[in-house]
Amino acid sequence: MTVLSTSILDELRAAVQGRVWLPASTEFDEVHRPWNRAIDQDVLAVVEASGVDDISSLVRFARSRGLSIATQPSGHGATGRASGAILLRTTRLNQIVIDPKQRTAMIGSGTQAGQLQAAAADHGLTGLPGSSPVVTVAGVALGGGLSWFGRSFGWVGDSIRAFDIVDAEGRARRITSDTDPELFWALRGAGSELVIVTGLEVQLHEAPEVFGGRQLWPAAHARDVAEVFRSLTATAPDNLNLWLELLSFPGADPMVAIDSTYLGTEAEVRRLMRATEALPTPLSDTRVPMSVADLGTITAEPTDPVPGSSRAEMLTSLDDAALDALLGAPIDPLLSVQVRHLGGALARATDNPHGALSEPYSVYMFGLPVTEAAAESIAAKQADLARALPTTGRKPVTFLSPSESLADALPESALARLRRLKQERDPEGVFVGNFPTFG
Repeated sequence: MTVLSTSILDELRAAVQGRVWLPASTEFDEVHRPWNRAIDQDVLAVVEASGVDDISSLVRFARSRGLSIATQPSGHGATGRASGAILLRTTRLNQIVIDPKQRTAMIGSGTQAGQLQAAAADHGLTGLPGSSPVVTVAGVALGGGLSWFGRSFGWVGDSIRAFDIVDAEGRARRITSDTDPELFWALRGAGSELVIVTGLEVQLHEAPEVFGGRQLWPAAHARDVAEVFRSLTATAPDNLNLWLELLSFPGADPMVAIDSTYLGTEAEVRRLMRATEALPTPLSDTRVPMSVADLGTITAEPTDPVPGSSRAEMLTSLDDAALDALLGAPIDPLLSVQVRHLGGALARATDNPHGALSEPYSVYMFGLPVTEAAAESIAAKQADLARALPTTGRKPVTFLSPSESLADALPESALARLRRLKQERDPEGVFVGNFPTFG
C-alpha cells in the first residue's frame, strides 16, 4: 500500500481541525477498523471531521495530492475497498433538529437511527428505522434502505428531501430534486461515491400508536409457525410488518420467531394476527404498545462490533418448496435466517436507482466467521440455501455482501447513469465507495 511521507502527514494534520490518526498512532488499530470485524481495510490515515469545513479542507487536500477518501460514518457496510484511502469518520456530525409542524428532521450524517427515533418519538413521529439502532440514517438512506415501515412509506431514501454535500472540489452545498435532480436521484440508493454527504433533511411520518415485539417458539414448531407467517403476509395491510426468524444460538436449542410491528392499535393487530394464537404456546411474547424509540429492541441485534458473514437474496415467492428449503435441515452453522415480508409501498414506482421492489420477500442469512473453517462452512450453507430458494439474483445495496457489486443490486440502465455521473462529478476519483460505480 501507499505510505504517506512525513511532510504530507504534517500537511494532513494542518488541513483539518478534527482528530487524525496515523498508522503509528496508538489508537489506529481500533479506529481504522469497520464495524464488521471480519473485514480488513488497510487505510492511509483516519480523520474524524469536526464539521463541514473540515471535510471541505480534507477533500481539497486529498485532491491536490492525488489521494482518495472513503467515508464511513460508523463503519457499517464496509467491504474492504477502502484500502489505500484516507478514512473519513463523520461521527461528530450528529445534530438533530425536528420541525414537528412540517414533520421533518435536519440531521448530520453521523446521526444513528436510534438517535433520530428517540428525538422523533417526542413528537409522535418516526423515521424509517431498520432492525439496528446503531447504523447511521445516512448510510442506510444512501443504499436505498429497507425499514420496519417500508411497506407503509417505501424506501428509506425516498423519505430524504434534501442532502447537504461536499463535492469533489471541496464545495459545500445543499441539493434537492429541483436544484440537482441527477445527483439527488443517485444519492437515494446508489451509495456515496459521487460526493460526501454531511447532512440530510428527512421526512418524518406520523406514528401515534405502535405495537410490536417478538413471538418465540421452539424450532419443533417451525413449519407451523412458517405457514402461519405465510398466511398472514398474504393478507397483511401495509401498516403490518412481519419478519420470520430462524435462530440457532450457541448453547441454546434452535428456535423460530415472528417479529412484528404495527402502526395502529393493539386491538387491531391482535385481530389481524389471531392465527398466531392457534399455535402452541410460545416461549415468550414480547409484543407491547411501544415507542418508536424502542424498535431496536425487537430483534436485539448486537450494538457492539462483531465479525459477520451475511448473504441476502430476494424471493419470488414463499411456496411449499421454499419452506422445504428453509426448514428441511438445521440452519447451522448460521446464527439466523430472516425472511422479511416486503411489498406495499416498496412495490410502487419510484424515482431512485433501485426502482420498484417487486419481490414479495427477502431472505437474510447470517453467521459468525470466527475461524477460517467457520467462514467457509457459513458461505457453503448460504450458497446451498440460495440455490434451493426461488431467488431473483437482485438485492438492495444495503444487503450486498463484500464480494458483490452494484451490478448485483441495480438495473443496467441505473448503472450506466451512475457511471456517467461519476465521470462528470468525480473524474479524478477523489471518493471511494463501499461498492464502486466502476467495479
